[in-house]
Amino acid sequence: MARGDKKTEASVKPINPAESLPFPSRAISDRLLAWYGRKGRDLPWRNTRDPYRVWLSEVMLQQTTVAAVVPYYHRFLDRFPTLQVLAEASLDEVIQYWAGLGYYSRARNLHRAARQVAAEFGGNFPDTQEELCALPGIGRSTAGAILSIAFDQPAPILDGNVRRVLVRLFAWTEDPRSSRAERRLWQWAEVLTPSDRAHDYAQAIMDLGAMVCVPRRPSCRFCPLNDFCRAFQEGLADILPLKRPRKAVPLRRQAVLLACWQARLLVTRRPPKGLLGGLWEFPVVDLNQAQPHGKQLQRLQNDLGLPGNLRHLGTIRHVYSHFKLELEVHALDLEDRLLVAEGEQRWCPMNELSQLPLHGAHDKALEVFLKDVERE
Repeated sequence: MARGDKKTEASVKPINPAESLPFPSRAISDRLLAWYGRKGRDLPWRNTRDPYRVWLSEVMLQQTTVAAVVPYYHRFLDRFPTLQVLAEASLDEVIQYWAGLGYYSRARNLHRAARQVAAEFGGNFPDTQEELCALPGIGRSTAGAILSIAFDQPAPILDGNVRRVLVRLFAWTEDPRSSRAERRLWQWAEVLTPSDRAHDYAQAIMDLGAMVCVPRRPSCRFCPLNDFCRAFQEGLADILPLKRPRKAVPLRRQAVLLACWQARLLVTRRPPKGLLGGLWEFPVVDLNQAQPHGKQLQRLQNDLGLPGNLRHLGTIRHVYSHFKLELEVHALDLEDRLLVAEGEQRWCPMNELSQLPLHGAHDKALEVFLKDVERE
């Protein structure tokens, strides 16, 4: 949540539904539920009230599209069909089945939360907001989704789709991520959530944001709420929510070394916490523009105890959540394995690399390397 000054936060008073809404709150839910009955999406997690599956889908959908999530959701459940199975699995295996979805802290938190539920609640998912929010990776909106969808409790949600719907419905013309906006949007979300059919309402308002009230060129003519929507009435739907100034995305330059010995590649696992925690990668070095790249690569080779001539295979580009990466890909063929890989390093047979969760840029580096091998 964005932080604001105390004076601004204090200026937002709690909503009195009878006085502050420009329309009856029940009119919104009635319209949405009727529309949802006709137009709601048929998604794999819609036909269950199992809180484990609801929770899994909500976590996967954070900052990830439905189209990307569906195959991962099925694959993940095939391996971890219950919370208890997930709790008993190793973190390495959980990350392996998450690899490709990005934002890997979600997988780590999912695993930690499963173990906590197994230990503290006997494997039964808690059904209060306080208990849910105490679990790793579960915030107020995810807790609200679990409570409403799995337990049919009237709990508000405020994911990206719902936020956009409310900003337009009430024509919020200020920063949509400010502390003031956060407080007001949660108040509106709570007031509009009906006491009955919370399960359907939560999915209806998310679907409206995903299918009709989309970020660009919303389909206002087909929206069931258009005669209540202030943004539509005032001609503001195309400009709301207001865009926040984009921060410059930093560029990092690295070189990666694919050291090959008897059809094996040297890989190392990243620390369990932090960026890309628990994923595997090839030896890599940050490139300092003040020094020749060759010297920096030589230092990496010396640190690894792997002398020899490098072959430059090309440059790949990859975008992570907070930076862009340019990666120089180098191959090194070894006759003798001079390094004894221990601990978090290992010589992995090339035909087994698909079983390791490599992070995105190094997965691309492997593709470049394998194409080079095929040409030889």
